[in-house]
Amino acid sequence: MINAVLVMLVLGALCGLILGFASVKFHVEEDHRAEELLGMLPGYNCGGCGYPGCAGMAAALADGSGNIANCKPSKPEVKEKIRQYLQDNPA
Repeated sequence: MINAVLVMLVLGALCGLILGFASVKFHVEEDHRAEELLGMLPGYNCGGCGYPGCAGMAAALADGSGNIANCKPSKPEVKEKIRQYLQDNPA
């Protein structure tokens, strides 16, 4: 019985070490610009820009593949604010 408990403790420690190493080795930095851009967009989720809602448009703007001019409900001053934000915070 004690052998089984010791084997389980060793296996648990080994798995913990492997997971700890993997979390450090494969860590990915998130781009928080998409969240901030989503807050600037109107939030109608209309799809008029060609993306599935404002979250898709924000992700496309953050990675550089989107164009804020395609957002129909955004007012011109909001579009300019988003352009300025993207210039001030490059990828």
